[in-house]
Amino acid sequence: MTFPRFGLVAMLLASVTVPANAHPHIFVDTGLEIIFDNQGKLTHVKVTWKYDDLYSLFLAEDYKLDPDHDGELTDLERDHLTGFDADWVEGYAGDLEVVLGGKVLTLSGPLEPTADMVDGRIISTHLREVSGTPAIEGDTVSLKAFDPSHYTAYDMTLPVKVSGRSDCTFQRVEPDIDGQLAQMQALLLTLDADADLEENDIPLIGGEFATDIRVTCPAL
Repeated sequence: MTFPRFGLVAMLLASVTVPANAHPHIFVDTGLEIIFDNQGKLTHVKVTWKYDDLYSLFLAEDYKLDPDHDGELTDLERDHLTGFDADWVEGYAGDLEVVLGGKVLTLSGPLEPTADMVDGRIISTHLREVSGTPAIEGDTVSLKAFDPSHYTAYDMTLPVKVSGRSDCTFQRVEPDIDGQLAQMQALLLTLDADADLEENDIPLIGGEFATDIRVTCPAL
């Protein structure tokens, strides 16, 4: 399995002496389901995370899963794994940003978590409830999955869909990887070899490399 876009980011950042968490260590294929109620209001976002082969192997070893190495879990193993990535520390935003009208919407913590293994890769899902269940009337909702520190790289390779409404459209806006890399490289090269990114007000870069899913729905 390869991640060409984020691999390029990692190589660039690794070429300059920066803290170890400045480039991705975990790679996650990501999918989203944008969920509306019968009044056309945005209620939830369902998130799917499919972890890379190496991290899945680490998880399997930690949780003592798949001893027969067939790449699948028993019901008991599945129950044991469920929720492994849904116990969030206070302040963690779940690496998902949902924006409406220029305002970042408040999301709940993870609800109804699931976990499984398919062909040796760990896959989990969870729901995020949207605070206030806003009505989407001719507006565009922007959704980005990213880790601000870029320790984890999320690639929007899994399905993205809208449920509960058939009148919405969505588009993918891919990041300007080359442009962002050039800017980041120029910025990093101005630093001393032992410079601290936070002390030098270097911006967190995760969101700049994230696919922007934009969902537009007409007024009902």
